[in-house]
Amino acid sequence: MSESMSTDRPCEGRLAHAPESHPPVARKKVGVVLANLGTPDATDYWSMRRYLNEFLSDQRVVDYARWKWQPLLQTIILTKRPFSSGKAYKSIWNTEADESPLLTITRAQTAKVAAQLKALHGDAVEVDFCMRYGNPSTPSVLERLQAEGCERIVFFPLYPQYGSPTTATANDQAFRSLMKMKWQPALRTVPAYFDHPSYLRALANSVEEAYAGFDTRPSKLVASYHGVPERYLLEGDPYHCHCQKTTRLLRETLGFEREEIDTAFQSQFGPEKWVGPQTVEHVAELARQGHKHIAVISPAFSSDCVETLEEIQEEIRESFLHAGGETFSYIPCLNDRDDHVEALVDILESELAGWLSTPQ
Repeated sequence: MSESMSTDRPCEGRLAHAPESHPPVARKKVGVVLANLGTPDATDYWSMRRYLNEFLSDQRVVDYARWKWQPLLQTIILTKRPFSSGKAYKSIWNTEADESPLLTITRAQTAKVAAQLKALHGDAVEVDFCMRYGNPSTPSVLERLQAEGCERIVFFPLYPQYGSPTTATANDQAFRSLMKMKWQPALRTVPAYFDHPSYLRALANSVEEAYAGFDTRPSKLVASYHGVPERYLLEGDPYHCHCQKTTRLLRETLGFEREEIDTAFQSQFGPEKWVGPQTVEHVAELARQGHKHIAVISPAFSSDCVETLEEIQEEIRESFLHAGGETFSYIPCLNDRDDHVEALVDILESELAGWLSTPQ
């Protein structure tokens, strides 16, 4: 542990030289927060409506003028969409735990990251997770960590590629939370990690393991990323470039030829032009070109969620098969794979530098 973290350290409870009326002070620690997108609490209409209202009211997600967007959202979209979204979530819901797979997986990731950091730093690090939308909320987690003595917090948005509707809004929420605190912890945000060697190696491992289990080798690997309006790229958001580079670096790590892997984008909505090609259309075109077996991977998602388990495995799969394809193989997200957890810890160790050191 660094000298700065060990000197003049208060014990749990009352400070040694403080009056008896002084409130308890927790032992100093460093907090780590893994931040993911979010999840509804349930699949019923009102749970879905609350979640979608929070999500679609975020101007990082839909940046139209509020006076234009909110009437449409509140009177039309939130009247109908909770039914269709609830149906999609219900088809993938973890009924045993009564929660979404995203929540189940993020909790498992957090437990494994916490175990590895505890092995490295003992009790000096407190690890938790939060959601940008839904529960556990970002403010509640940051407030708890601060109350438990985390005067320094590393905030880790689990988005390999930076995007303003993902990384930026997660960071926004963290900083908004600090604005309400009497005693603000120091906060570090983890940057995009799409080109981190450990992340790329874990991604490549997942592809190699999947290919080893196939009866026939896919003629194409499609890297499907969540889409954004083309306008975002033109306004300076690097997400599209990060996605393209991720595919290139993955191809180089795998040793694939250029024609063996494509980049596509899913989840388009609204009238304006989005970056492309659209995954649902691209896989159909591959089938029409004679590709009988393709594999799809989702490098932008750290955890399987409704966009992968429902959209890719149902809608996009159906598009490929309907157009004449024969075998559609989905390669799961990295989730709580050990090599993924090791990659996350590698990244965190760099961000913790100067705040912690390995005990001697």
